[in-house]
Amino acid sequence: MGSLIDLNLYPDSPLTDAAATAFLTLNVPKLEPKEEPFDEPPNFHTNFTNPNFDSAPNTQPDASKPVEQDVNGNDVYSEFNRISELFNAAFSGKTEKYDETEAIDPDSRAIVPVPEEEIQHSAVVDSSRRRNHQRSGELVRVTNLGLEDERYFRHVVRKTRMIYDSLRVFVSMEDEKRRNNHHVFGRNRNARGDLKSASVMKDRGLWLNRDKRIVGAIPGVYVGDIFFFRMEICVVGMHGLPQAGIDYLTSSQSSNGDPIATSIIVSGGYEDDQDAGDVIIYTGQGGQDKYSRQADHQRLEGGNLAMERSMHYGIEVRVVRGFRYEGSPSGKVYVYDGLYKVVGSWLETGKSGFGVIKFKLVRMENQPEMGSVVLKYAENLRNGPLESRPGGYVCMDMSMKKEKMPVFLFNDIDNNHEPMFYEYLPTSKVVFALERNGGEFAYDQNGLLVRGKPLIFECGPHCSCPPNCRNRVSQNGIKNRFEVFRSKETGWGVRSLDLIQAGSFICEYTGVILTREQAQLFSINGDNLIYPNRFGERWAEWGDLSQIFSDYVRPSSPSVPPLDFALDVSRMRNVACYLSHSSCPNVLVQLVLYDHSNFAFPHLMMFAMENIPPMRELSLDYGEADEWTGKLSICN
Repeated sequence: MGSLIDLNLYPDSPLTDAAATAFLTLNVPKLEPKEEPFDEPPNFHTNFTNPNFDSAPNTQPDASKPVEQDVNGNDVYSEFNRISELFNAAFSGKTEKYDETEAIDPDSRAIVPVPEEEIQHSAVVDSSRRRNHQRSGELVRVTNLGLEDERYFRHVVRKTRMIYDSLRVFVSMEDEKRRNNHHVFGRNRNARGDLKSASVMKDRGLWLNRDKRIVGAIPGVYVGDIFFFRMEICVVGMHGLPQAGIDYLTSSQSSNGDPIATSIIVSGGYEDDQDAGDVIIYTGQGGQDKYSRQADHQRLEGGNLAMERSMHYGIEVRVVRGFRYEGSPSGKVYVYDGLYKVVGSWLETGKSGFGVIKFKLVRMENQPEMGSVVLKYAENLRNGPLESRPGGYVCMDMSMKKEKMPVFLFNDIDNNHEPMFYEYLPTSKVVFALERNGGEFAYDQNGLLVRGKPLIFECGPHCSCPPNCRNRVSQNGIKNRFEVFRSKETGWGVRSLDLIQAGSFICEYTGVILTREQAQLFSINGDNLIYPNRFGERWAEWGDLSQIFSDYVRPSSPSVPPLDFALDVSRMRNVACYLSHSSCPNVLVQLVLYDHSNFAFPHLMMFAMENIPPMRELSLDYGEADEWTGKLSICN
């Protein structure tokens, strides 16, 4: 485990001379900091029924190796309770009471790391603390995490986000049922699934990083991670306030009375903001009217004072950028762009003639590329791939227009053009009698998978519903622009030029279907075969709300016989064949039937398990990890 650094006590210090001169000369009435709006106007309804749905490029650790700990929802809180105990034990001889909190001797003026040998694992969960909604005032910085620690925290964050996304889709489906049953019409009738799911998870004690106020990087959250809702940022502990742009430890919680800023959201809400990527000129809080125009002077208080104090102490802040994005369920996306240092602050007259406080932030070195830069780069590739990246393209559509969206083939490593040697197969070749789909929709109105099941039925070719029926999601082809690319580290891989939302359909895993007897003959000839029965059952993780509903039961119907067939991809295949293997994948396999009724030969449809940023490699759990190495996605 890495080290913890105590940041609860800072030296008592007045404002810097320059800051004091600038801020104290402006005598204006106190203003409440203006809070930024929610993604949409809130509309709360919290009636949950039928939890079982019966009627209803980065410097990240290698995820191909499994996490050795037994990770569940309670481990999130075990880990931070463990951190708390270690912290108190390490400094028990130097603490004294300070304003109802335990603090290091204020005369020490020291930031002290916890010795490595004192860090031990604990699986004890204090259930009383899980229900405590109050954020801790204890500042810590997590450093020197090992590879296994990184994998552990990443697993925790991904699982928490999966619960949030699954619950949000569930809330939307429940609200749709309610409206249909009661014939509710009119404006503002939709439930705020993002707010409801966050509220329920908070009640269940599933929010992360509430027991400690983390300064710096959040373990398990990577630079470039994408969020569609501000409440989701709160759930993972990146930014604790759902509206305010500056998150900070208040002076009443601080052990020396100085507020400390921990994160900001840069969303262009202030007319005097300037964003150059690595350098940000950030406008302080306050003084805006309801039209986001500066209407009064700002004061050095609240979040503004916290930013100045973070500059004084050299404390880094997390920066999340928010901007409008077409196709987002909220109309916006928020991307974590890393750590910045506040290097300057001053008071000046803004564009509207009022005094505004400015902060200059500079991005710290040796971090992965900013996610916002990658998003812009992917947009340029979508609009003009050859202009943005003149060299390296082998083919601008390896599907030869068999897919609704082109599939690029890119290789700037060597002259290997292997994917062009295969006939592109958009759907697996097999024909059986049709059986109509029964039961409820497996997808919400936006085409997102509600929860994984052993088998999903979609409307077939003889169904009277229109082609745009919401129960035809996986058979309508791909909707994202994919790129098969060549890498020195992993060989062939797949990435998207579009942002993929969690629960979205990606593509089918195709090939020529062979029975067991046929597969045995073809394998003798050395043909490349895929065995679907080896795929990990990741479908069960999507929509798993067992930590929300105590009576949740994993879906077991319809019962599907063991998959006893193989896919021959020796001559015909599609983009899915180039997905990497990972024991921590971002894509799952869901079995689907729509054009025949034989349970033994379902379609292998792939869905996103998390929000996947553009240019991030897609990965799949091919199962039997001990038999797979790196990019080995095809067996002989």
